[in-house]
Amino acid sequence: MTTNTAQTVDTRAKSSMSKVPEPTLVFWIIKILATTVGETFADFLATNLNLGLTNTTYVMGAFLAIALVVQFRSARHAPSIYWLAVVLISVVGTLITDNLTDNFGVSLETTTIVFAVALLATFIAWYASEKTLSIHTITTTKREAFY
Repeated sequence: MTTNTAQTVDTRAKSSMSKVPEPTLVFWIIKILATTVGETFADFLATNLNLGLTNTTYVMGAFLAIALVVQFRSARHAPSIYWLAVVLISVVGTLITDNLTDNFGVSLETTTIVFAVALLATFIAWYASEKTLSIHTITTTKREAFY
């Protein structure tokens, strides 16, 4: 086996061990739909079920924590667990932003800047730690946590 062939086999093996899906067109369609569902569901819970913004945030934050524990403990990619966590991240993210704007008077411009800086800091820390930002090498718990 040549070096290039060995590297290709190694890359495929690592890719099959990844706990995240490949970012195909279908991935992005599902991701956009999950984000939309997350925002709509957060609003539904907070208003229609009369939980209120703060209580809804606590409840959904607890569900997100549980989903993340299950995701991290999973030995392989499990689509239902992965996408549940994605939807819950969208729900909780929406609720956090709503709390900041509605309860604390933080402008959407400010939250956008703060969250963008936090994302940039995450990418910098991820790269400094792992020397890659490749989603094709999410094969360790540490990389999964950054992802």
